[in-house]
Amino acid sequence: MADACYIEAMEEARQPIRFFTEEELDALEETDPLAAAKIAHAQAMAQRLVGRKRHFAPEDPLPDPQAVAEAIAAVRRILHRDGGDIELLEIRQRDVRVRMKGACAGCPNAVIDLQQVVEKIVGAVPGVASVSNTF
Repeated sequence: MADACYIEAMEEARQPIRFFTEEELDALEETDPLAAAKIAHAQAMAQRLVGRKRHFAPEDPLPDPQAVAEAIAAVRRILHRDGGDIELLEIRQRDVRVRMKGACAGCPNAVIDLQQVVEKIVGAVPGVASVSNTF
């Protein structure tokens, strides 16, 4: 019985995300402006995440380690400008695990660099689904 509930929950989780249309948000705004603003904000944030998440079929090839290493080298040249560095730790399936080093270690902007620089460059390698910083 518990397995059936788990399977049902997993099937529901695979349903596509439903976004409210502008007309629906406008109608809601007339009755509850705060709720409309919260929903619009949540939708904007979710849309950014949906656009970033990559989906692959099981038969799709895994990332080429050489291409990932070349992308890391390109990122390293950018980070060196500010005294930072990056180390490729491992490629686990489609997740590239890196360690931000040098001036990047402990820097409050390291999260922004990871998102704006590392994820964009390394994430452009075919087969890479995510890039994560491991301490």
